[in-house]
Amino acid sequence: MPFTLDAIVLLPDHLHLMMTLPDGDHRFSARIGFIKKEFTKRWLAAGGYEQPQSKSRETHRRRGVWQRRFWEHTIRDDADFIKHCDYIHYNPVKHGVATCPHAWVYSSFERFVNTKRYDASWQCVCRGAMVKVPDFSSIDVSAME
Repeated sequence: MPFTLDAIVLLPDHLHLMMTLPDGDHRFSARIGFIKKEFTKRWLAAGGYEQPQSKSRETHRRRGVWQRRFWEHTIRDDADFIKHCDYIHYNPVKHGVATCPHAWVYSSFERFVNTKRYDASWQCVCRGAMVKVPDFSSIDVSAME
């Protein structure tokens, strides 16, 4: 099940990722399921915690690491791609787990800097800079959180 991981951020209580599938392949659900399964195995083996399991979760052999469902969106054009990458990389700041995108290591932000897609100081307040919070009003973020 090949795919390209375009952007990702892992936060304490959720994950955002953007993937490109091969032409004609629309089986993103299978890939998300695989990612959740493999992450959960490694997470628990490393001593990670999980939420208490309900009877339903036990019956269906679901661990208490991920929520059952996920939200998906098909990227429409280059502007939509950029807007979603910005949303993903700004998410640690939005949720208060980092003051700047570069300060959160569990994301693809550094890869975007290394490939010159972002300046290292994008949305950075480390040197006292005042930044304007990005406008994500064109994205239905209510479904993503």
